[in-house]
Amino acid sequence: MPRLFVALSIPDVVADALLDLQSGVDGARWRTVDHFHTTLAFLGQTDGHGLDSALEALAALDASSFDLRLSGVGAFGDKKPRALWAGVEPDDALLHLQAKVSIALRNAGFDLERRRYMPHVTLAYLKGVRPEAVAQWSSRSGLFTAGPFSVNAFHLYSSQLGAQASHYELEASYALSSSK
Repeated sequence: MPRLFVALSIPDVVADALLDLQSGVDGARWRTVDHFHTTLAFLGQTDGHGLDSALEALAALDASSFDLRLSGVGAFGDKKPRALWAGVEPDDALLHLQAKVSIALRNAGFDLERRRYMPHVTLAYLKGVRPEAVAQWSSRSGLFTAGPFSVNAFHLYSSQLGAQASHYELEASYALSSSK
């Protein structure tokens, strides 16, 4: 069964800037460009019926396009760091879209996470990396910015876990209306 998630894609020029951050942490499993995205909602494992429900719920959404900027870096897990990320600057249009996506999917029967939404792009997964190494990387990379870039669509992806890394498949794209 595939795992589904809704996300914003990252344009190539921004992905290139993210690649420049990917060094200096021994033991980091750096994500490839085709894995860069900003998640709006994680649906988890679902069957064909769940996929159909997600496709239908997301198709009914209406939201406006907007510009987004990446800014800063950080890590999840203080004493046991588990991931490195690049941050997304706060943006009301992004939060509005994320809320609409979550409401539509919950109304379609999906049980989504309840924790506060923190938009980011995952750069690496960590295992056994010392907090000091993460602190050094964060200090060196903390002034990172990229963008702004236009967000004109959001996407539904499926993910299949593999031996080395997961494989993402684009299931559907949903255009955002012009905000002008």
